[in-house]
Order: sequence, then structure tokens, then C-alpha cells
Amino acid sequence: MTQEAPPRRVMAVFAHPDDAPFIVGGTLALWANQGDTITLVVATSGDKGSNDPNITPNELTILREEEERCAAAVLGISEVIFLRYKDGELTPSLQLRGEITRLIRLKKPDVIVTFDPTVFWTSTMSLNHPDHRAIGVATLEAVYPTARDRLNFPEHLAVEGLETHKARTIYIAATNDPTHVIDITSTMDQKIAALHEHKSQIPDVAAMELRIRDRALDSRAAPDQPRYIEQFRVIQLWR
Repeated sequence: MTQEAPPRRVMAVFAHPDDAPFIVGGTLALWANQGDTITLVVATSGDKGSNDPNITPNELTILREEEERCAAAVLGISEVIFLRYKDGELTPSLQLRGEITRLIRLKKPDVIVTFDPTVFWTSTMSLNHPDHRAIGVATLEAVYPTARDRLNFPEHLAVEGLETHKARTIYIAATNDPTHVIDITSTMDQKIAALHEHKSQIPDVAAMELRIRDRALDSRAAPDQPRYIEQFRVIQLWR
């Protein structure tokens, strides 16, 4: 007899409300369907992500947070936490690292997913958003060594009783140097459905779907049996 692996606690930490569905939506849905508990942490509420001259940052914040909650529900994500930093102004500050450290100690994830902070461009036609790099830096610094060592942010224990935590497995997304491929064929439709919730960001849903499917298509699969994938650099921490 084989014993099934126990459900894991997963924390995904991203910069904007639509980042996780776009970048790792298929993987998060796959894990949620397998019974893992997933917490999504969103550093900003995307309060500048609109060309509508009639919408205010506060109105956009409310709209985009609601879109993300709906998208998260489609993916099976248990909880969404918004840190509400200003869109486009995110830096890997000690304050941001401290907030992520606190959440790691609170939620005690087995797996953490975040952006690759080393990526400045993804192709000859696109640059990476500085908020993406900033959240990647802050998250990795929170994972190691900050959340692990008790003398970092001791107020977490003194005030809230939060013990240190060592997250052992890190999935780094949107990387130019992947080591790990996840087959998301079974959850590709779920990913697309979640993206449909981000109406303020996607004016042409049909074009978006074609683009997302094309981007995720595994070139090694047979044309009549498409296989969709998401790729990561996976780090297994030993200390």
C-alpha cells in the first residue's frame, strides 16, 4: 500500500492582484484540488493599474481586491491577505520583510511561492515590473534567514506569541532559469476562469485566453494532445 502525502500549507506572495492567477494559477489550483491549504499574500492592491480617467486609486483598490477574491475562490485558495502598499512604489524594505516574516510565522507554510527577483526582462520585447522584483527580494529575505531566527523581529513572539518558522521548499516563479515543470493541463480551464474575474485588467478576454494557452503550451506535446505547464526554480532549504 502507498501512503498519500499529507496536505501541505502553501503561501504564495505576489505584488499585484492578478499576478498569481496569471503566473501560477494552474499550479495553485492543482495543489488546492489535492487538498493543500493555500494563503495568497498580495503586497499592493493594484491601485494604479488602470487607464480609465474617471476612476480613483481608492475605487480601483476596492475593485481589484474584489476581483482577486473572486479569482482566488475559483482557484480554491483559502485566504487572500492584502498588505496595501502603493502600486508601483514597492521596495524590499525592512518593513515589508517584517510583514512577510510575521505571516510566515503565523501561517507556518511548508511551501512558499514568489517571483524571481533577478529577472529584469523576460524576452526581447518585455521588461519585468519593479514591484515583481521587490516582492521576490523581500519574500526570499523573509524566508531566510529572518523568519527562522528568533532575534529577528522578536516582537512577533513577545506580542503575538508567534514562534520562528523554517519554510523548507521555495517555488520561484517567472524565472528565466527553471528547474521544475508542473503539468497544469487538468487545471488550465480553472486558471482561465480565474483570469476572467480580472475584468478591469483584461479588455479582450478571448485574446487573453489564446495568449495564456499559447504561453503555457508544452512544445514537446503532440498537437492533438496539448499539454500545459508552469515552470519554477525550486529550492529545498536544508538549514
